[in-house]
Amino acid sequence: MGRENQTFVVEFLLLGLSQDAQTQILLFVLFFIIYVLTVLGNLLIIILILMDSRLHTPMYFFLRNLSFADLCLSSSIVPQVLSHFLVKRKTISFWGCVTQVIVSLQIGCTECALLAVMSYDRYVAVCKPLHYFTVMTQQLCLQLALGSWASGLLVSLIDITVAFHLPYQGQNTVSHYFCELPALLKVASADTYSTEMAIFAMGIVILLAPVSLILISYWNIISTVIQMQSGEGRLKAFSTCGSHLIVVVLFYGSGIFNYMQPNTKTTRKRDKIMSVFYTVVTPMLNPIIYSLRNKDVKSAFKRLAARIAFFQKQ
Repeated sequence: MGRENQTFVVEFLLLGLSQDAQTQILLFVLFFIIYVLTVLGNLLIIILILMDSRLHTPMYFFLRNLSFADLCLSSSIVPQVLSHFLVKRKTISFWGCVTQVIVSLQIGCTECALLAVMSYDRYVAVCKPLHYFTVMTQQLCLQLALGSWASGLLVSLIDITVAFHLPYQGQNTVSHYFCELPALLKVASADTYSTEMAIFAMGIVILLAPVSLILISYWNIISTVIQMQSGEGRLKAFSTCGSHLIVVVLFYGSGIFNYMQPNTKTTRKRDKIMSVFYTVVTPMLNPIIYSLRNKDVKSAFKRLAARIAFFQKQ
C-alpha cells in the first residue's frame, strides 16, 4: 500500500516514535510501566469514590468521571503502541484507525468539558460555600456530566465526518505513533484547508471556550480567597483548587499546542512528544496528583486498606 497508486487505503503504516530497535525496547518498558500505573491509579480512584460514602460529593463525582475518561483514553492508544514497539512493520487497518480516532477524540473532548465543569464546581465551593449543596444538586451534577460526554461525542463526530470525507488513496505512511487527526490529514489525497478550518473551529468550541470558563472561575476564586481574613481558610481554598489547576495546565497546554496551530505537511518530533504528554502521561498523573494532594482521598484509601486487612484476619 506504500506505492503511489489510486487504490483506496485499506491500512495505514505508522512510523512510531523511533526506528531504533534498542530505543523501542526502552520505550516499551517505559510505556508499559506508565500504562500499568494509569490503569491501577484510575481504577483505585473510581473504587474509592464508589465505596466510601464520605466521597459521595459533587467534586468526587466529577473526579470519578475524569478517572474513567483517563482510563478509556489511555486504553484506546497505549496497548496498540506497546504492540508496535515489538514489531518492525507498524500497521493499523483503515477502520481500526477510524475507530481509534473516534474514541480518542470523544474522550479527549469530554475531558476538556469535564475540567471546565470541575472548575465551576470549585468556584461554587469557594465563592458560594453556604449555597454549595443547593446549587450543585445531584440532578445538576448528572446533567453537567452527561452534557460533557455528549459535547465530546458531538465535536468528535463532526471532526471525524469532515476528516474521513476526504479521500485516502495511495499514500498511507503516517508519521505518528497512533491515528491522530492532524497527522492523518497530511496523507489525505485532496486539499485539506477547509477540513483544517472546520477542525480549528471545533477546537475553539471544545478547547478555548472551556479554558475561558476555567479562567473566569479561577479569577473569581482568587478574588474571593484574597479577601478571606483567615490564613487557614486561604490555604484550604488553594489546596482544594490546586490539584485541579495542575491537571488543567498539563492537559490543556499540550492539547492546545497540537490542535490550535496551523497544520504543516510534516509531523514534527515535538508534535509527537506533546501527543505523548496528553494521551499517555497526563492520564497517569491525574490520579497521582489528586491522591497525593488530597486528604480525603488518602483517608479513604487508609479506610479501604483497614477494611481489607480486617476481612483478611476473619
